[in-house]
Amino acid sequence: MLPTELRALALGLLSRREYTMAELKRRLGPHAPSPEALQELLASLSEQGLLSDARAAEALVRSRSRRQGSLLIEQELRRRGVEPQLLQDSLEQTRAAELATALQILRKKFPTAPDSAEERARQGRYLQNRGFPLAIIQQVLRAKD
Repeated sequence: MLPTELRALALGLLSRREYTMAELKRRLGPHAPSPEALQELLASLSEQGLLSDARAAEALVRSRSRRQGSLLIEQELRRRGVEPQLLQDSLEQTRAAELATALQILRKKFPTAPDSAEERARQGRYLQNRGFPLAIIQQVLRAKD
């Protein structure tokens, strides 16, 4: 594939959603004529502001934070190749509002507080499957609305 075709492919991908550098490298790797050409293209896109790990991480956190907890979001950011420091910075606001988010998500599915141990376990699993930490789950289950 020619460098201009590779650039067009990269721009097509970036026009649909934000990608991290690691993701774009994986997607374009099989199409690149050489690893050096791919690295040069990625550096060029980054210099032009078309490719940004920070922007990709922020977009993912913003889209998922209303439905998922920080553990699940963190796992997805790691899978996408976001650096640890940028990952922590991206999740800072999500963690601050996590208690309110967990309570809102739980009350949407379960309008009443648990009245038995089985129901408490069921609601706890529901939040756990959505990536909320155990400390947040315990606080939410103790809340009396």
